[in-house]
Amino acid sequence: MTNKVALVTGSSRGVGKAIAIELAKEGYDLVINYARSKSAALETVEEIERIGRKALLVKANVGDVDKIKHMFEEIENTYGRLDVFISNAASGVLRPAMELEETHWNWTMNINSKALLFCAQEAAKLMEKGGGGKIVSLSSLGSIRVLENYTTVGVSKAAVEALTRYLAVELSPKNIVVNAVSGGALDTDALKHFPNREEMLEDARKNTPAGRMVEIDDMVKAVKFLISEDASMIRGQTIIVDGGRSLTL
Repeated sequence: MTNKVALVTGSSRGVGKAIAIELAKEGYDLVINYARSKSAALETVEEIERIGRKALLVKANVGDVDKIKHMFEEIENTYGRLDVFISNAASGVLRPAMELEETHWNWTMNINSKALLFCAQEAAKLMEKGGGGKIVSLSSLGSIRVLENYTTVGVSKAAVEALTRYLAVELSPKNIVVNAVSGGALDTDALKHFPNREEMLEDARKNTPAGRMVEIDDMVKAVKFLISEDASMIRGQTIIVDGGRSLTL
């Protein structure tokens, strides 16, 4: 197996799917991960196969370490290597801090933060065999700004960005480059769960200095840059893709 292989968690739809499709166009074979949306994940696989690349479909809740290990066993058995890991899968309970319960906290932190650590551990083992690799985690502005009803997700994303820095330093001797991409408000399925969705979108349309709100393709291009050799000296950084909106908050 000589083709490069990329794993994108939560790649059945939205930004994850767009990244997976773009990597297929770049010549990568893919691992498509999903937790619930099997039909959507199968559509992603079909699109990748139409491009002429291979796609391994793996169902795994990345908040569960046992399921993470099983996923990476499948990757090793199928491809024998891993070159790129995009930690995209995310979830969260959208409530004010004073209304949060322990289960809300654990669910969000497991999928958004714990998953990056334990997936990175397994990814690094496969990447080291191939001489190195690239890891990119997906974050959001809630990691550095207080957003309404966003406590669990915001804190989990702050942890993602901190973990990105620690992993970048520890994995650099293995020639593994680790960075993060943080996006502004995106009109995706995920945003439909926000009670103040329309207000967020309107704010992005009106107040983004770049003159338009961020689109999925903007996120894809940032990820694509960070996994390129052109970005090899960028390590442990969180690249904010928001058209300048956070600068004026």
